[in-house]
Amino acid sequence: MSDFFKSDVVRAELAEINRLQEDIYNNMISFDSLSHNEKLDNLTLLEELIEKQQIMWTRLSLAGDDPDAVQMKEQIQASAIMMGFPKNTDVGVLFGNMKRTLDEVRSRVDKDSSAS
Repeated sequence: MSDFFKSDVVRAELAEINRLQEDIYNNMISFDSLSHNEKLDNLTLLEELIEKQQIMWTRLSLAGDDPDAVQMKEQIQASAIMMGFPKNTDVGVLFGNMKRTLDEVRSRVDKDSSAS
């Protein structure tokens, strides 16, 4: 294990990212049937996840040539390509787009709630 992943802070953040992902994925299956407040809570978790992932991306980018950090960064970039993004897409831009999309979803949930 490289020095990057030996850091207690990095390990704690990765554990928190994994926990958030599990919580969100468990709720996404039944998102449409969640109450308004449950939907908002899930969107807040998703926002927290995106922020933590963005911080981790920044840490990976600042890790220099740590081999494990470089490998994880390359895996993230490969995942973005598999999701259909162009090869040279700036992952930082992706996080900005995710936040805007999340804001749009939150607005739609609020709008749907007020229409009921």
